[in-house]
Amino acid sequence: MSEPFIHLRVHSAYSLCEGAVKIDDLIRSCDNLNMPAVAVTDTNNMFGILEITSKCVSHGIQPIPGTAIDVQFENVASPIVLLAQNEAGYKNLMKLMTCFYLKNKEAAFIAMEDLAKHKNGIIALSGGARGVAGNLFLSDNRDKATEFLKSLKEIFRDNLYVEISRTDEPSEKRTEQFFVNFAIQNNIPLVATNEVFFLDESMHMAHDALLCIADSTYITVKDRRRVSAEHYLKSTDEMFELFSDIKEAVLNTSLIAKRCSFFPEKKPPMLPNFIDASTNLSEEEILDMKAREGLSQRLQNQVSKEYSDRLEHELELIKATGFSGYFLVVSDFVKWTKDNDIPVGPGRGSGAGSLV
Repeated sequence: MSEPFIHLRVHSAYSLCEGAVKIDDLIRSCDNLNMPAVAVTDTNNMFGILEITSKCVSHGIQPIPGTAIDVQFENVASPIVLLAQNEAGYKNLMKLMTCFYLKNKEAAFIAMEDLAKHKNGIIALSGGARGVAGNLFLSDNRDKATEFLKSLKEIFRDNLYVEISRTDEPSEKRTEQFFVNFAIQNNIPLVATNEVFFLDESMHMAHDALLCIADSTYITVKDRRRVSAEHYLKSTDEMFELFSDIKEAVLNTSLIAKRCSFFPEKKPPMLPNFIDASTNLSEEEILDMKAREGLSQRLQNQVSKEYSDRLEHELELIKATGFSGYFLVVSDFVKWTKDNDIPVGPGRGSGAGSLV
């Protein structure tokens, strides 16, 4: 086929104790398979996005920032895939991550109202058999599964794709016709995915052991979490052969990649400014004053030339590198912490070890 298949559900090693794909190895494999783009969608996190992005770009591969994040509907919390289409979408993904980790105290998930609030610039994949709709359908809640998919359609409109997979999982075979029928009846495009947990079939047994470590169980236990050997980085030819009856589902992966046009770039440190409302002094002047007062206090007003010269040297370096505000901000919260009887350690690094 003229259009390549694009993997939109890859779990890197940042999917802790679940993904077994190293970023450098992923890029080499994409090169070998002539895949011009890839979406890394780690489970409930975006920890590796900056590393993934910088390495992909340096090798001429388009990175698609995303995540597979748990969404709750009718007391079922399961993952859907969210991809950043543009800068607004990337920022909304980060806002959704904040909601995931901070909003719900009992359990981590995204509420439907959170999705609706932070939907702009995001392309959503429905989650497939392992997602909310799949789990509801498999629990004989077909109507609720349909309701969930309709809710996603209402939120994401033309940015929603109904996801289907064929990784030899029984749940996929049971749910596929339901997903296909829903997509046709509601004029929603299908997309084929192959959720990647390891790069090639030879890694299946090692990945199975990884899942056992994560779940504190043993390979010999029958009733435990496991995935099939099909969850590897398949080629375009393999995916077109697998979906020979629904080729448009494979072609839509390229369409999604073309619709995504943003990736984060490395930026210099954005250090906070320190503002003291009681004085009009600059950060550098406040740091000078506090450092000299602190040294004089500790040495009981007997500051030797050795200490004085060292202090001046350090202050010059701190000012030249623009870190005056950083030192003042850290000093401020450490002082507050001590004043409120919260233990503080000695710190580490050149800043904590400096005379300033």
